[in-house]
Amino acid sequence: MSTTKPIHVPTCYASCSIGSPTDPLNSKLEAISAAGFDAIELSFPDLQNFANSYFKKEIAENDYDNLCIAGKEVKKLCAENGLKILVLQPFSNFEGWPEGSPERKDAFDRAEGWIKIMQAVGTDMLQVGSSDSPSITSSTETLAADLAALADLLAPHSFRLAYENWCWATHAPTWRSIYDIVRMANRPNIGLCLDTFQTAGSEWADPTTSSGLLETPGVSTSQLESNFRKSLEEMSKTIPPEIIYFLQISDAYKMDPPMDKGTDEQGLRARGRWSHDWRPLPFHGGYLPVVEVARAVLRTGYRGWFSMEVFDGKEKGDMGEVAKKAMKAQTKLMREAAEN
Repeated sequence: MSTTKPIHVPTCYASCSIGSPTDPLNSKLEAISAAGFDAIELSFPDLQNFANSYFKKEIAENDYDNLCIAGKEVKKLCAENGLKILVLQPFSNFEGWPEGSPERKDAFDRAEGWIKIMQAVGTDMLQVGSSDSPSITSSTETLAADLAALADLLAPHSFRLAYENWCWATHAPTWRSIYDIVRMANRPNIGLCLDTFQTAGSEWADPTTSSGLLETPGVSTSQLESNFRKSLEEMSKTIPPEIIYFLQISDAYKMDPPMDKGTDEQGLRARGRWSHDWRPLPFHGGYLPVVEVARAVLRTGYRGWFSMEVFDGKEKGDMGEVAKKAMKAQTKLMREAAEN
């Protein structure tokens, strides 16, 4: 019988991870709240879809005036359902553009617009995914400087930036890479969004191999496992818990047949395609070492938000039942991750 002391953390559910993109946001919020979650990650597409419905017309992604009006209504809906808006997400392809380029101007214009939305919906955190654009610089110093500039835009509002490694990113696909960039940016309002899928998906798993594992010439499976354990041990001993702003939770299906190694017609890499449709709840048919990653994060001393962000093309059914399954998975994950 285990005598491990239970660990209690606040729980969150990404709005983009339940139902379909066209399902009413209020129905999503009701299901998430009824299952016992404390907060949501507000997905920009969900806000835009709500705005379309609210105004009964298509609202452009840069129509920040109307998005803010809709955002104030979303804030009210969340309050009625007893839910905090933990973060606005996903802010992408921000860092690394050349000085004077139209892409850089667009990135900073978007940042100003999203800050207005954050004010409207009442959240203090912006999630930024590490860029997957093939055209950005490989200079870590420049990537860090851009994030520092974004943090400086957020700071007057007492807002924070949570930087996440996307495992298909161009230059920052691992937890180590984003940790190094965050340290180099050196701002008090920049922290990490860690993720069980992104961590295992960048260093351990691969959707393009028949084994489902990262296959490197000269590296055996046992060596891969050893390398990943060492990486998680390093995470536990290296990252200060106070700079972990939240942990996202999901598993992944082993792809059979394996995915093509190339990019799709939108230029999305294999791990990106895997991320978008093949990420179930923990303990629901995936194969990633989700418990081990969560345990490593807890061993840093972190006791903050655990957030379910799943993208499961196989998952159909009543949103209320799906949210209850997610809470059961969260409870089981905490129990197993707390064990030594």
